[in-house]
Amino acid sequence: MARLGRSTWAFGERQVAVMAAATVAGSLEGQGPLSDAFDVVLDDDRVGQDTWERAEQWMFRRAAGLACEKAGTPPESLDLVIGADLNAQLTSFFIGLRDLARPMLGVYSACASICEALAVSGLAVSTGFADVVLAGTSSHTCTAERQFRYPTEYGVQRPPTAQRTVTGAGAAVIARGRGPWQITHATIGEITDFGVKSPWEMGAAMAPAACDTLRRHLDDTGRSLDDYDLVVTGDLGRVGSNILRNLLVEEGVAKPDIVAARVFDCGALIYREDQPEVFSGGSGAACSTLVTFGHLFREMQRGRIRRLLLCATGALLSQVSAQQGETIPAISHAIAFERGD
Repeated sequence: MARLGRSTWAFGERQVAVMAAATVAGSLEGQGPLSDAFDVVLDDDRVGQDTWERAEQWMFRRAAGLACEKAGTPPESLDLVIGADLNAQLTSFFIGLRDLARPMLGVYSACASICEALAVSGLAVSTGFADVVLAGTSSHTCTAERQFRYPTEYGVQRPPTAQRTVTGAGAAVIARGRGPWQITHATIGEITDFGVKSPWEMGAAMAPAACDTLRRHLDDTGRSLDDYDLVVTGDLGRVGSNILRNLLVEEGVAKPDIVAARVFDCGALIYREDQPEVFSGGSGAACSTLVTFGHLFREMQRGRIRRLLLCATGALLSQVSAQQGETIPAISHAIAFERGD
């Protein structure tokens, strides 16, 4: 393992691998264009639970169990479990997986949390402090809305710039050596704050963070966008991803044709534009997790993507900060994947 520049960890070839990944998607996500890439698609987003929060905990537990099963890894053999969600005190992660009885680390970078979890997993595995790690995230539109905006039952009118929090959960088993997908680099982001205050403008708040982290990653590694078959941001939606593309061109990261051909967004991929109540697209801690662990990993296995860069993005607001009129700082972390042999 080596550090490149100020922000990037290089794990080396064949050192850190994703051995298996699993996804559980909500009903609306299952009606989108990527539905056949998910392991489980729910008919009922409440899955028989008496609260939305318990439903999200169920999804996290199901995704974790499926990932261990697909990897052939008994839960008791996990050295470390790392995860995140959007509920206060990470209750979906901690309560949902409390029966694992394994060492656990809860992390938080809002919708960028999956990349933080994967970065810490890679660090633990590459240094030998853990042999097998489970990493995952979850989110649920009905828990996140009342956490950060208004309960769904209020029926508050949303503007076109709003994004729908993705309902779902995903988990992956990470270990040393060779696997279907190798993790080669992790770039740790820095806080950006462009003064956005509205919780309906998440894409605008997060786009500068994605641009900053992507530029740092390329500078640290000496790579260009041409070195990746695909660069995907996590949760910018259609509005935010357009802002990002303009920023990348304005800052000289790449020419417009390269940006248009290489840079896409998980929040814009997970829903069809004509689906109801999705507005500018998806967001949430499960957004980039579902798209990456489901659709993009499958495309890598099929040989359509050899090298992938995921730059998940997070808006770091809370109920308190929003009510106090605080601006919304944002962060983005990046993980580089390569197809395993």
